[in-house]
Amino acid sequence: MPDGGTERSEGAERTERPESSERLGRSGREGCALVTGASRGIGAAIASALARDGWPIGVNYRSDREGAQSVVAEIEREGGAAIALEADVAQAGAPDQLFGALEDHYGVSVLALVNNAGISADDLTPSLGDEAWSSVLDTNLTAAFRLTRRALKAMMRARSGRIVNISSVVALRANPGQANYAAAKAGLIALTKTTAVEVARRGITINAVAPGWIDTSMTAGVDQELLAAVPARRAGTPQEVAACVRFLTSEEASYVTGAVLTVDGGLAA
Repeated sequence: MPDGGTERSEGAERTERPESSERLGRSGREGCALVTGASRGIGAAIASALARDGWPIGVNYRSDREGAQSVVAEIEREGGAAIALEADVAQAGAPDQLFGALEDHYGVSVLALVNNAGISADDLTPSLGDEAWSSVLDTNLTAAFRLTRRALKAMMRARSGRIVNISSVVALRANPGQANYAAAKAGLIALTKTTAVEVARRGITINAVAPGWIDTSMTAGVDQELLAAVPARRAGTPQEVAACVRFLTSEEASYVTGAVLTVDGGLAA
């Protein structure tokens, strides 16, 4: 079952550093937020939602520069602060590249990370090639681990931080043809739970959001009859997923960690 997908996020752009009041954001936050795969769909909605909550945002993208710049422009029109950052998160050097550029730009540490970038390469297991397996695991799971490891350095020093991993309903419910994608998204949930308990005493929360069928460009060509399997009988919206991420990065969610929040119209119930 598609979950709307996320854009897989090559050198991070650096722009002129803003004044200190802009770096702190409208809420006076002392950190900034990085959203990977944020040039469209779910990632773009999350970036916009967190900006409305006062986070200065890093909008990561791999190839859709125009889309990322559009997200930045929208955030700035609404009075927020954002910067587009080009990087392929599947590359081992991407975490230092992204965090360095973002922290340079705002002058503060990344205290919110949303691991949203992802790709799919669907096929039935007997014909699923090694490259299709590895590329999906590298982007959807290994990249999230590396970014989490990098983020925790500053978060542990600050004794504060929020990490949200975008998993999928296919981690909880079988979907033939997506063994690689399901394995990566299920691994993301296990990563979420384990790291959450490792750092809970440091004021850091780590949670997962598992979208179901979300109305994005990646699900536009899917047979609408499949919606009959969704109890709510409709697709979700990127904004509905973003609202859940916004809550999990808020102070109100400070006692929520190691959780998996499904946004799927009841599909995994």
